[in-house]
Amino acid sequence: MAAITATAVGQGPAAPTVTTLTAADTLTYSPQKRQLLVLENTTASPVTVTVDGSTGTTVAVGGLGNVDVSAGKAITVAANGYQYVLLSTISAFLSGTVAVTGGVGVKAMLFEVV
Repeated sequence: MAAITATAVGQGPAAPTVTTLTAADTLTYSPQKRQLLVLENTTASPVTVTVDGSTGTTVAVGGLGNVDVSAGKAITVAANGYQYVLLSTISAFLSGTVAVTGGVGVKAMLFEVV
């Protein structure tokens, strides 16, 4: 299990911290910061990475009612491809301890804009 470490991005260049994912990893979601998660799949097959907060159950959505977020947010990364997500856009899935699963071998980078 590895913790995906954030790289602060501000003025000037920055070298990202790259984490190669295992079967079960974690990240720290900070809603007060703009965080961007970038996933790179260097394999010849698509990989589905799931980002799941430990206390997410349901969220009330206007016009829809309650939406189940308990299974986390699945993000499919194409073979030899990239996928990114601004964490604030999936915040309902990120309450509690955030697990990142299913991404064995995928490279992850977490950026925090300061």
